[in-house]
Amino acid sequence: MAEPGLSLFLSRLGTAEYRAVWQAMREFTENRDEATADEIWLVEHPPVYTLGRNGDRAHILAPGVIPIVESDRGGQVTYHGPGQLVAYTLFDLNRLGIGVRSLVQGLERAVIGTLAQYGVRSEARADAPGVYVDGRKIASLGLRIRHGRSYHGISLNVDLDLAPFRAINPCGHAGLEVTRLADLGAPVKPFEVALPLLGEIVREFGYRSVESAG
Repeated sequence: MAEPGLSLFLSRLGTAEYRAVWQAMREFTENRDEATADEIWLVEHPPVYTLGRNGDRAHILAPGVIPIVESDRGGQVTYHGPGQLVAYTLFDLNRLGIGVRSLVQGLERAVIGTLAQYGVRSEARADAPGVYVDGRKIASLGLRIRHGRSYHGISLNVDLDLAPFRAINPCGHAGLEVTRLADLGAPVKPFEVALPLLGEIVREFGYRSVESAG
């Protein structure tokens, strides 16, 4: 867990293109040092399919006009779009005293705790990272670790259009169904879910304060 008093810096990016945010995350991670504070970036992306660095394009069935970006995160293919809250976790795992598995599990628990605040029961699966509600995926997770520091993160379906998921095998699983908070009795917007999710992440990883990154 985080050192006592360790701060987490928050950036609210609004709506931003995936490629630009990805490039900024890589640059932040490459240029940070032992004194650099951890950050979390909250963002929505315009419609885009992203493919993990070992992903198989065969899982992209019929993308149509939605662009495809080959990313350096782990995992297969997923969809990002308006109405989905994405939390990018730029964490120093060595300073937190955790490994990759603990990071994944902590992010999954943070989403599960967030959904519980809206009366939604969810769970993680050992065979496929992410969070599920009655077998339907509501949150996807993909990470990259460089020199003990993470970037990319987790995406939570709030009220986005789910139709683009039908053009892919989500996360490489044929027939995997997806869901969203809007269909589970929680008619909220991504910015409303951001605060509960941030609180759960802070608690999971032991940060003592959250500050604005400006």
